[in-house]
Amino acid sequence: MTQPDQSVKTTCPYCGVGCGVIATAKPDGRISIKGDPDHPANFGRLCSKGTALGETLGLDGRLLSPEIGGRRAGWDEALNLVADRFRETIEAHGPDSVAFYVSGQILTEDYYVANKLMKGFIGSANIDTNSRLCMASSVAGHRRAFGSDTVPGCYDDLDQADVIVLTGSNLLWCHPVLYQRIAAAKQKRPEMRVVLIDPRRTKTADLADMHLALAPDSDIALFNGLLTRISDADLVRSEWTGKHTTGLQAALGAAHDWTPEAVARATGLPLSDVEAFYSLWCGSEKVVTCYSQGVNQSSHGTDKVNAIINCHLATARIGKPGMGPFSLTGQPNAMGGREVGGLANMLAAHMEIENPDHRALVRDFWGSPAIASRPGLKAVDMFRAVADGRIKAIWIMGTNPVVSMPEADNVADALGRCPFVVVSDVVDDTDTLRLAHVRLPALAWGEKSGTVTNSERRISRQRPFLPAP
Repeated sequence: MTQPDQSVKTTCPYCGVGCGVIATAKPDGRISIKGDPDHPANFGRLCSKGTALGETLGLDGRLLSPEIGGRRAGWDEALNLVADRFRETIEAHGPDSVAFYVSGQILTEDYYVANKLMKGFIGSANIDTNSRLCMASSVAGHRRAFGSDTVPGCYDDLDQADVIVLTGSNLLWCHPVLYQRIAAAKQKRPEMRVVLIDPRRTKTADLADMHLALAPDSDIALFNGLLTRISDADLVRSEWTGKHTTGLQAALGAAHDWTPEAVARATGLPLSDVEAFYSLWCGSEKVVTCYSQGVNQSSHGTDKVNAIINCHLATARIGKPGMGPFSLTGQPNAMGGREVGGLANMLAAHMEIENPDHRALVRDFWGSPAIASRPGLKAVDMFRAVADGRIKAIWIMGTNPVVSMPEADNVADALGRCPFVVVSDVVDDTDTLRLAHVRLPALAWGEKSGTVTNSERRISRQRPFLPAP
């Protein structure tokens, strides 16, 4: 544990903003928390959850030792059992009979090792993450647009933009420090305009100059209409797009029928609001379009992401200060997991599992005896495979899928019938832990060292300031 009045700089474990915090041990044993004024993600700002981190550090409710079948066990016994059962399952049924389900809460180093073990040594790609539930649409949209899952923006763009569009994001509640940053920029430059696109009027609308309360799931129509307006207004940067993009004419053709009148009908917005939004977006060079779960968590989420990105690509409003599409991640290390390939259809460093050259490169770097050659089961399909018996052993790390997955009752039923379930967690009672044959305790925030990557792809350290319990 840190000595009294000794401070440790670390990173908040709550959301994808990735705020820097300073933890200071007090003589009475308490830990005080304050924002790190030098951290470029937050410059000392914290939300209410970050400010209250010191209240979460007790050992009440913690899982403190391994358990097998409900009885306390030693680490050697528990890990030997896990290794034996996974090895026996693989020998009897093949590598695709086992799976890991991980989390955007774990550190990048943990993600990396789990991914390497599954894809490089077990030889299956059956590793996926709860980040799939919130970020898969954005990942697919980025890969379709840019060839890799790369966010082309940073928080500094929010300070420099003339127009900020928030779509599918209740920023005030979900990313409060970014909301504070935009509010401060707007106070400094009152001419900055903020547009909120959301079927509901949330508290974030208090900051907005324009609120477009469109019909649910009509975002594609709105942004395809914007692309058509960009074309009609002769705002397509033809020289730039000719050098840096492909498929422009196909995109324009697909959007061609979305006139303002058609958009108004599809979205339920007044025609005057559609026209006002298009005029503002087209008339401002520095535009940042931030989007989050209201866009991603949709059966058409990837198309929504690409409809947004297409508008920025067509106008070359991307990759320059104060402009670009910006995906806001929800979990503290959803981005870090994506960087090291912690998804069933990716390899480390954004390499593609279907590409034999990429597989050879990763296999040689890992020095692994094998490497998965095809995508594994993604989150929903993974638990369906548990249900129908294809997955016979699963290790769940840092997440509670019996609560968070779609069709949660089916997930609970599947895990209840699975021959071998391992769960690693910091707490001693979750719906998923109750179904585990082996429970493994994990170190919590403040107890271990590693890295996380935030929404703008900034890598920050999480440093320990407490002893392992």
